Amino acid sequence: MATKLVKRLRLVGSAVPIQYDGPTIMVDRLIPWRDWIPKGWIAEEAPLSDDDLVKNEINSVLSNSHVDWVKKSFLINVSFDSTSAKTAALMANTLADVYIENDLESRLQMTQKASSWLADRIKGLRSKLEASERVLQQFRDKEKLVDAKGVALGISGQLNVQASAMVAAHQKVAELENSYRQVQAILKGQSQATLDSIPAVLRSPSVIPRKTAEAEAERRLSELSNRYGANHPKIIAAESDLRAARENTRNMVNSVVSSITREYEVAKATEQAMQKSLDNSKMKIQDMSRKEFQLATLERDVQNNRQIYDLFVNRAKETGATQGLQSAVARVVDPAVITTHPIKPRKTLIVSMSLIGGLLLSIMLAVILDRLNNTIRNGEDVATKLEVPLLGFLPLVPGKHRNFEIQREILDNFDPAFSESVRTLRTGLLMSAIDNPHKVILVTSSFPEEGKTSVSMNLAFALAKLKRTCLIDADMRRPSIYKAMEADGNSAGLSNLVADTDPVAKCVHQHASGLFYIPSGPVPPNPSELLSSRRFADVMEKLESMFDVILIDSPPVQLVSDAKILASVANALVFVVRADSTPYKVAKGALDQLSNSKAQLLGVVLNRLDVAKAERYYGYGTHMSYGGKYEYYKSYGYYGGNKT
Repeated sequence: MATKLVKRLRLVGSAVPIQYDGPTIMVDRLIPWRDWIPKGWIAEEAPLSDDDLVKNEINSVLSNSHVDWVKKSFLINVSFDSTSAKTAALMANTLADVYIENDLESRLQMTQKASSWLADRIKGLRSKLEASERVLQQFRDKEKLVDAKGVALGISGQLNVQASAMVAAHQKVAELENSYRQVQAILKGQSQATLDSIPAVLRSPSVIPRKTAEAEAERRLSELSNRYGANHPKIIAAESDLRAARENTRNMVNSVVSSITREYEVAKATEQAMQKSLDNSKMKIQDMSRKEFQLATLERDVQNNRQIYDLFVNRAKETGATQGLQSAVARVVDPAVITTHPIKPRKTLIVSMSLIGGLLLSIMLAVILDRLNNTIRNGEDVATKLEVPLLGFLPLVPGKHRNFEIQREILDNFDPAFSESVRTLRTGLLMSAIDNPHKVILVTSSFPEEGKTSVSMNLAFALAKLKRTCLIDADMRRPSIYKAMEADGNSAGLSNLVADTDPVAKCVHQHASGLFYIPSGPVPPNPSELLSSRRFADVMEKLESMFDVILIDSPPVQLVSDAKILASVANALVFVVRADSTPYKVAKGALDQLSNSKAQLLGVVLNRLDVAKAERYYGYGTHMSYGGKYEYYKSYGYYGGNKT
């Protein structure tokens, strides 16, 4: 169709004038869907052959044509993309016309081919039909079949009569056979019975009167014997009558026995003759059935060939009759009109979809990043992921603090929010055990750089204002408290005290704020053995008698075993987690390792919490304002902890 469309609109050929919204120009090729560029405005290219021009135009028509089916209808929407509204309408309408004409031509060609094929096929079918009819007639003549069904029906009736007679003959032979066998057994001496005891003889009408007469003669003889002697004439006459009666009975019994033998033999012969006649009738039926089956097969072949032949003849007649009455399978319902509005690019839709797509992509990216974040982000994560109470939090203080400002922040008080959080944490510790205050509190974390030293030092400074407090630096591998206290690194400390190389007075130092602290001292070869010694337990007992509260800054749980050893001598445990940094599985594992110690877990301190971010994204529930004067609107809520 694309080729016919190109030829019909003369898209390839000599120069043709084209009218559009502008001056009339002459082009070498009519390409209505392209922008017209007059000659000389672009560089000349090598001319293409006619075949190449036709191929290019056909490809262009195919790429710009669109045919869509209108759902739930029998309509097809034909459209064409072009930079010219007139060209788009012309191409769409012409494409529809070409399709209808092409369909008519194709159907006409198919009809002509079908007619020719049907004519050739009918000749072969006619020959096949005639051959099958000849075979059928030859079979009828050979087998002399006039009415196969009637003959079969007659033989079948005769067979039924013979079968009934055969059944009667069988019954009669069965009835005579028993009597015959009894007679033969007696005659051959195989039985002790007499012939007159056979049931068939006893039931015979000829024997019964004679038996009666014999019985009567015996009765008369018996009566006369009671009156007269043996030589009396009446006795002699009665005996003569009895002998005659018995002779008559014997003769009749023999006659009946002979009759039984003859009847049985006749019945047996009749049965055999009837069986032979029945077998002959069955053979005739079987032979007739075979002939009838062959006849039915030949008749069926003739019938099938005749039906196929008639079908093709009728089809050929219909094809010849409708050859000149071809109707189009389609018609143009709504021709294309020249539109005044372009269909693309749809700038408003593109911009709107871009904005919506960008918004959805941003939301999806935010959700994915939120799902991929496996850290502890707020107090709710502490309660749900770690399943432990939140003791408090310390807000994030922006900036770099290289001179331990964060560790001493509550003393300098340069960030009121941070100082207030430390006081809230102190209140939570004190109120967690009012009746039985915790003497030894261990502060630890999962990994380094989570802020446990900052928490322990600020908490120690805050507790020192209320109670006699001592801070112990038990992190002998990476000690840092002495630096924050601006003390000498070689000063005596915990290692000296446990090793008993220096007295308590030399190892315990006092800060200007009133806080007592014990630095780590010289680093021992094996800190774990030193902390697990009996001497360390004795030192802790002595220190408990000297101070109200003892805070121990412990190494991280996941790196060394020191924290688990220290937890065995502490009364309470404070676990530090860095917000938006510590994976919850790591923190959960560290807490599981400390769960077997005697130290009671007071809760988790969420360190370096970005309050503004938590309130904005997670709804943490804190409200602060900074602007020269610090305003405290609401206590920093801690999930599961105690409020002051």
